[in-house]
Amino acid sequence: MSKHGTAQATHQHGTSPLARAGFRAFFGTQLLSAFNDNLLRNAVVIWISASQGSLADVSPAFIIGLRSAVFVVPFVVFSASAGQLADRYEKTLVVRLVKAAEVAIMALAGAGLVLDSLVCLLASLFLMGVHSAFLGPVKYSILPQLVGPDELVESNALVATGTLLAILLGTMSGMLVLRPNGPAYVAGIVGFVALLGFAISLRMPRLSAGDPSVRIHKNPFTPTWQVVRLVRKTRAVFLSVLGISWFWFFGAVLLWVLPVYARDALHADAHVVVLFLCVFCVGIALGSLLTERISGKNLELGLVPFGSIGITLFTLDLYFVGLPENTSGALRGISEYLVLPGAYHILIDLFGMALFGGFFMVPLYTLIQQRAEPSERSRVVAGTNILNALFMAVGAALLAELFALGVHVRFVFLILAGLSALTAIYIYSLLPEFLIRFYAFLIGRVMYRLEVRGHHNIPETGGVVLVCNHVAFNDWLIVAGAVRRPVRFVMDHRMAGKPVVSTLFRHAKTIPIAPEHESKAVLEAAFDKIAEELRAGEVVCIYPEGKITKTGEMNPFKAGIERILRETPVPVVPMALDGLWGSFFSRKGGPAMQKMPRRFRAKLLLTIDPPLPASGASAQVLEDHVRGLLAQTRASQV
Repeated sequence: MSKHGTAQATHQHGTSPLARAGFRAFFGTQLLSAFNDNLLRNAVVIWISASQGSLADVSPAFIIGLRSAVFVVPFVVFSASAGQLADRYEKTLVVRLVKAAEVAIMALAGAGLVLDSLVCLLASLFLMGVHSAFLGPVKYSILPQLVGPDELVESNALVATGTLLAILLGTMSGMLVLRPNGPAYVAGIVGFVALLGFAISLRMPRLSAGDPSVRIHKNPFTPTWQVVRLVRKTRAVFLSVLGISWFWFFGAVLLWVLPVYARDALHADAHVVVLFLCVFCVGIALGSLLTERISGKNLELGLVPFGSIGITLFTLDLYFVGLPENTSGALRGISEYLVLPGAYHILIDLFGMALFGGFFMVPLYTLIQQRAEPSERSRVVAGTNILNALFMAVGAALLAELFALGVHVRFVFLILAGLSALTAIYIYSLLPEFLIRFYAFLIGRVMYRLEVRGHHNIPETGGVVLVCNHVAFNDWLIVAGAVRRPVRFVMDHRMAGKPVVSTLFRHAKTIPIAPEHESKAVLEAAFDKIAEELRAGEVVCIYPEGKITKTGEMNPFKAGIERILRETPVPVVPMALDGLWGSFFSRKGGPAMQKMPRRFRAKLLLTIDPPLPASGASAQVLEDHVRGLLAQTRASQV
């Protein structure tokens, strides 16, 4: 049995997670919860607004404040306890208990809708927030146990897509409350969906607890600071959480402002708002699915900067879209709206920012799941939910203040675009790995067509040395983009010190090295740094040839690799890169980068073999291994 539970031990390689009953049960369970949560929340808000006259007569600040309070308070108060619960106990049991509670909550909500009881409705709304707070930590921490490492990106994309579509359908279904007998219909729907979700949860496989020794605090406020500290424990995880929380801030403000924008700026009715929501949710769903297609089985962090750039530009463009004149005085429906100048421009902007939002979100959630400690994963997700809720509260306060100051709704998009740019600059300056992976993405996936075979052969944790043939000056970026884990590259000190690219190499944490006859001090410092990184459990890549090939064939391996493995015995992974010879960055036909580029989108193949023990990995053995691997790689492409 796998240490992560029976489900992971029995997953089948090469099949979609949806092909397996255990994942389908989890997928359906969380999807139905998202549907019910949003249906009830939207129905209650509309019901309260309608009871005061009409939705248009209620101030935007009231609607924003109500939605914010219902969402924020339960997540801030209960998420930490939920994370402790999900780490201590078997996660499937936690899911079933939460789903059983949903059945009772929806019964209370149904009674409130049928009896017109404001007290029952507000109580059920708050309890559903508590329900979501307890389900949240399980939702994302359970995936690494249900699926293999190669399936995390695809699973996150599927969960994000399904959840967004469920949110969209739930939000739209909440409008049924305004129809004749609408409250009774809504009561019946939420009750049936809750029972169905509980029944599906019974088909989920049993999964082991993350850490049975976790203490459950009676006071829900005590563990809140503890889970926030856990989030801050790993720098990459913390900055990813900040990125996710920023997107929750952005998305919440945008979705709250769209009804106001449609009514006050476009003079459009609620049906146009539904159209906007459909376009936005479909955009995020498509972006999430495309993330999986682009990334393949590899975590492609390079999509995160790509996503933030797209979000910023499309939001900024939405500000510059002109506003139509309203000559009739009546609110426009969808057909009247679509004939306006700029109508499709607005839809394209909403779709674009959502599409790039999918590129932004999925890799960040995957990174958290991969790099958080398995025994702490649920609490890290709980801390993420707390920060998400707080960011949304700040967004609600900011939006309410802007409206109170009389700021035109159109300027909200300009403010969002500026904040998006500033947030991206801040995060990427603190964690340059995102930008390094972005450059690697552009090189490996845009300039070339990179195929990676055997990426699962690199150990998920612990120090490891990668050895590869040295083909061109950009081959390190190819490797950096192909490996899930951050890689420290050993590089010639002359290259690392060049003025134009030295900043890039410094951000990539490359280790400069020199031959002993040039600088013994640099050489010794390099070996010390390599040993330090390996002892810290990092991945170090070295090109044992010591120089880039001039002929396209490998140079002999030098003995430096033997000293590294002797001083720090860790597994060593042989790799072979083929297809880069003849590129602009290679020395074919003369000095590199001094001739016109002739090949674009050339096919590259990186083959990664299983790790070898340090004890038998001499320079000659590794050279022979890489030569053989390269010969096999070339033969396979003939």
